[in-house]
Amino acid sequence: MGKFAISIKTIERPGVLSEIAAMMTLYNINITYTHLFLEKDNSATIYLELEDVENISELIDAIENSEPVLRVELHRSLEEIYGKRIIIIGGGAQVANVAMGAINEADRHNIRGERISIDTIPLVGEKELAEAVSAVGRIPRVCALVLAGSLMGGKISEEVEKLQNELSIIIISLSMPGSVTEKADLVVTDPVQAGVMAVMAVADTAILDIKKIRRKKF
Repeated sequence: MGKFAISIKTIERPGVLSEIAAMMTLYNINITYTHLFLEKDNSATIYLELEDVENISELIDAIENSEPVLRVELHRSLEEIYGKRIIIIGGGAQVANVAMGAINEADRHNIRGERISIDTIPLVGEKELAEAVSAVGRIPRVCALVLAGSLMGGKISEEVEKLQNELSIIIISLSMPGSVTEKADLVVTDPVQAGVMAVMAVADTAILDIKKIRRKKF
């Protein structure tokens, strides 16, 4: 049994995704991740990450023989290519400084075989930030969230608590007014250091154990 990632270019019409999913069921294959996006030429691409695949060549041949399918390509998974994901949300200046620390630290670990990617979005407003924090739970491969702002609380804290209760995502906050710092796993004053510690907390090639310093402030 193996794990594989494939992209399937198809004619764009209703029901194609369900046909592909039915084929996976026929071969007793588990779909672990899927993404569908439309192209400009009236076609669509379905990206699938699969497990429990007995014969990938046989599967690709079967998919290629399906009527709406135009092309099938085999890939490495996004986890293998982009690896663990760290999300940085907050004010532009703070986000930029956290990202600088995180990217520099990720570079050290990625050179040694890790795959850690950094995503950022500068936002203002309690509603907008709360929505962004909530959406982190719907983004694949996220291991850590850094809240980089100058004031966060209220609905943002509520969404942070939901993430902690439902998912094993590490929450790091900059030192700031607001109740977010009471919910975060770690509070860090310096934004560059916050980025560095976020990477160290998720990297297999680091020795930082977040459990030993949880709820502490640096």
